Amino acid sequence: MSTGPARTDLARFSINQMTVRQLSLPELVHTCVQLGVQCVGLWREPVRSYGVEAAAKLVRDAGLTVTTLCRGGFLTATEPGERAAALADNRRAIDEAAALGTDTLVLVSGGLPSGSKDLRAARERIADALAELGPYAEEHGVRLAIEPLHPMYASDRCVVSTLAQALDLAERFPAHQVGVTVDTYHLWWDDRAPEQIARAGAGGRIHTFQLADWTTPLPEGVLNGRGQIGDGSIDMREWKGYVEAAGYTGPIEVELFNEGLWARDGREVLAETAERFVAHVIR
Repeated sequence: MSTGPARTDLARFSINQMTVRQLSLPELVHTCVQLGVQCVGLWREPVRSYGVEAAAKLVRDAGLTVTTLCRGGFLTATEPGERAAALADNRRAIDEAAALGTDTLVLVSGGLPSGSKDLRAARERIADALAELGPYAEEHGVRLAIEPLHPMYASDRCVVSTLAQALDLAERFPAHQVGVTVDTYHLWWDDRAPEQIARAGAGGRIHTFQLADWTTPLPEGVLNGRGQIGDGSIDMREWKGYVEAAGYTGPIEVELFNEGLWARDGREVLAETAERFVAHVIR
């Protein structure tokens, strides 16, 4: 395995755990230390399997910064019991984020409830939930970052499809409670995205910036079609320029859902991803 790029080139690089989900949490941490990667974005399921407190100690002892926790959300249910369960789960997610030492919980808002065709009503239920969750997150030192997903996910996964829609929700609440996630994979197609990034930056609402490339053909089910940096249609330097012009200078996470990458040695994938980050984003 390559020793990877210089540590200074990786100062803003964060590897999202899903990119190398084939690695156990200790393997991920060990490989990050070996490569000089200083930041990780974690996912709830593997963290909970390992143990939240144990995971927090593992990354802390390794000197790693947890940039985000994925994910909360799924807030569009109409049935009272389902809504209460979703709110309770999001409070647990906030607790877990605080325990891990990250200030950002990424939200995938949820799709249309079964039988519904009303996108606007679904978005209003997200706002209702944020009104309850925002103050709880603030009490725990955590910000909620609404992630707009590509419109192909609107029916079953996320009724928030554009950055404008995400900001329309977020701006009902203080910026230290609710902001947005800027993810190239989901937004690169939208010619209004640059002006909305500027809007988000002016309000201090860019809570995280994530990268994945767009490659075709998309796989069956489309969920695991995020391309390795440099393999697709997105100009990563251009997008870095947008968020930096808007005032964002924080970590940059690479979050890839890709069966081909998951079938490979995870350590090699992490090293490759770091190299691609430097080649296509930094230099």
